[in-house]
Amino acid sequence: MSETLQNPHNAALLERLPLLGLPDAWLVAGCLFQTVWNLRSGQAPTAHIKDYDLFYFDAADLSAEAEQQVQARAAALFADLPITVEAKNQARVHLWYEEWFGYPYTALQSARDGIGRFLVPGTCVGLQPGSAGHAPRLYAPYGLQELYAGILRPNPACPHLPLFEAKARSYRERWGWLTLQSA
Repeated sequence: MSETLQNPHNAALLERLPLLGLPDAWLVAGCLFQTVWNLRSGQAPTAHIKDYDLFYFDAADLSAEAEQQVQARAAALFADLPITVEAKNQARVHLWYEEWFGYPYTALQSARDGIGRFLVPGTCVGLQPGSAGHAPRLYAPYGLQELYAGILRPNPACPHLPLFEAKARSYRERWGWLTLQSA
């Protein structure tokens, strides 16, 4: 997924992410797969990307206040970039998900568990900064074939069909070549 670094915001986020000192921290989701789709569509790598998501896993403090403090630190670190960065502690998703989305959500054990529960398997991707001079570490629990093929299908690990359908519609409005597959 080296093309994700053609998005200069992704490159900057990965470069600076270690400065936050977050446990199990990853750059995830739309900023990665949407960069790939943008490039395939002949668009700017940053087109249509609403926000840039950082996942981390800190089971030591599940409070909303702790997550807000991390969000404030991330906002300050990336303030010079013309993007919205959202930092979410995956250890606390189960505390708010059902109220927000209307579906129960079992507790996660790592940030990678959160990546694996995105609504569309082909979008389940994350990058961690590589050690000095090394490429970023990729996590794609379902592989990359569906991402590159533009296949949208429901993720059995997160079977919330109405949420999937809304997400798939949104993606197809921006990238009309994507293919919808039923469950």
